[in-house]
Amino acid sequence: MMIIRLLTATSLIASVAPASAACSAIGKYDAAALKFICDSEAGWASSVASGDTSVVKRILAEDFIGVDPDGKHYRKAEMVADTSKAPNYFASNHINDVIVRFYGNVAIAQGSETWHRKRGTPADGRFVWTDTWLKRNGKWEILAAEDLIAPVK
Repeated sequence: MMIIRLLTATSLIASVAPASAACSAIGKYDAAALKFICDSEAGWASSVASGDTSVVKRILAEDFIGVDPDGKHYRKAEMVADTSKAPNYFASNHINDVIVRFYGNVAIAQGSETWHRKRGTPADGRFVWTDTWLKRNGKWEILAAEDLIAPVK
């Protein structure tokens, strides 16, 4: 259940640029693809506080499967539903850093985000994650995600 990414540890907004967080690539990459992936990851993180499900609908593949910090699997539909509820719990959530490695039509994005809850403990937290992207039919989309709770830096 991906609500864990949204609720306990808790990811496209055009106005968010990779420069808003540390965003980098390792190896050969297309600058437009890097920007799209970094902007998308920032948008997903921001959706936790905004409840904007359009971000999640746009970037998660129909055959997406994620793993939450408790080891539970979740699918796109669950993530969309959980995103709409997340602003009840979160005041903010933002990307700290993203590193992307490209392998042709596959990209691995790894990063972290920091959140602040409206109520509950812990009040602040950090989440680290790995998202697997695929460029399919000319569109970059996330096929898989794995999320971990990490100490706040």
